[in-house]
Amino acid sequence: MDLVQTHDEIDELRRRHPAWQLLRAGTAPLALAFLGQVFVEENTRSVSRTDLVTRLDDLLSALDRPAGVGDDPDREARYARSAAAYLDEWSDPATGWLRKYYPPGADEPAYDATPAVETALSWLRSLQPAPFVGTESRLNTVVELLRQMAFGAEADPQVRLDELHRRRRELQEEIDRVSAGQVDVLDPVAQRERYHQFATTARELLADFRQVEENFRALDRALREKIATWTGGKGELLEEVLGDRRGIADSDQGRSFHAFYDFLLSTPRQEEFADLLARVQGLPALTAAAVPDPRLRHVHHDWLDAAERTQSTVRQLSDQLRRFLDDQVWLENRRVMEILRGIEASALAIRGTQGRAPGTSIPAAEIDVVLPTERPLYRPRRRLTLDSDGIGEATERADPSALYEQVYLDPARLAAAVADGLARRPVAALPDILRDHPLQQGLAELVGYLALRDGVDTVVDDDRRDEVAWIGDDDVARAATLPHVVYTRAGVPPPQPAAPPIDEEGP
Repeated sequence: MDLVQTHDEIDELRRRHPAWQLLRAGTAPLALAFLGQVFVEENTRSVSRTDLVTRLDDLLSALDRPAGVGDDPDREARYARSAAAYLDEWSDPATGWLRKYYPPGADEPAYDATPAVETALSWLRSLQPAPFVGTESRLNTVVELLRQMAFGAEADPQVRLDELHRRRRELQEEIDRVSAGQVDVLDPVAQRERYHQFATTARELLADFRQVEENFRALDRALREKIATWTGGKGELLEEVLGDRRGIADSDQGRSFHAFYDFLLSTPRQEEFADLLARVQGLPALTAAAVPDPRLRHVHHDWLDAAERTQSTVRQLSDQLRRFLDDQVWLENRRVMEILRGIEASALAIRGTQGRAPGTSIPAAEIDVVLPTERPLYRPRRRLTLDSDGIGEATERADPSALYEQVYLDPARLAAAVADGLARRPVAALPDILRDHPLQQGLAELVGYLALRDGVDTVVDDDRRDEVAWIGDDDVARAATLPHVVYTRAGVPPPQPAAPPIDEEGP
């Protein structure tokens, strides 16, 4: 055994298990006494909020009432909160001592104890001193269980026959002894020991029903989470749901519960059990020692009520799950119908429209095809020999003023002028642009307009001629004749040139 892992598991139970939290709580005496009396001792499975608040309020009043003459009537109450506040705390999901729910067709909530309460009460009973510790009956039970498992799993017919013959011999020997007047009677100690074992097992069975019901509810919650987060097909979902339902029914716990329920529903077995219970309750060895528990006189009816409630819970969960699935399918179908109606409405809206179909156009991608054979062969560069011999100082003097007379042309200003023209019309001709923005740097600026490529497309029409005039820095008027140039925004097709007029001759 890994001690570290065991320590971590115990620490996790201490922090998270509701039964352990109940035993550590400050209100543990009140909660265990009240919940144990109402739900366990009285075997009540459902109590309305009004009745539970009333009973808890009576208990709180009795606990805070002065017990004797010497008690201080003004002492501080041990439980200062109201009964409703305690119920809200105990039924909180983080606490987990009471299960709060609404019965079908009811507006008022009802309560039932959780398996954690049964676990805590069982541990408290184990702390109480037992009148005696019986071992014989439990040893006989252990031996009988081993015999049932060993021979019940035996597949060899001969071994089974030998065991049956042995039992028959034992029965025949007992029949012979009874016929001869030799009757072996259990002594009072053995009777009380077996009765205590019967009472303990009967109470444990009642507690197990709450755990079985809680397991079914946990399965239902897991199925709802799986349905809510399912992303596959409906057929796969139904297969998963039905598989889980069959899995809980075919599990060891499910088969054992159904076998027990079938036993309770069997009339001959009920009559036999009731007769045996009545005979045992009336045994002189038990009545003389005040051993019989009157609550166990009708324990088989309590079993039947608890089992029927568990079956009813399973039926309700199945109905709720079916409605949940139906609602999911209805919502999905409704969404599909809304999408189809939206498509139909859109189709009807555009049915009567004229013109080209809605959409947009994008420029086709231009692919540059470069064949391998078009690539030039490698040409080694010719080596140049640098001969610096005979280089002397130059005798002529260069005029550096030419460096300062270079003209700087700002392409951003030219692009802004073209953009200004395109802002007022889709197509801007160069003469129109120069009319709004006259040339300031002469021919160099005109050449800059022709070389402009920033965000515009330039179209040159060689069939038409334009004359552009400007005044230079020397106040001399100059003019240039050039083809008709227009600018368009990048990506916008250029205008088609007008067709020349056709002369029509009469007949």
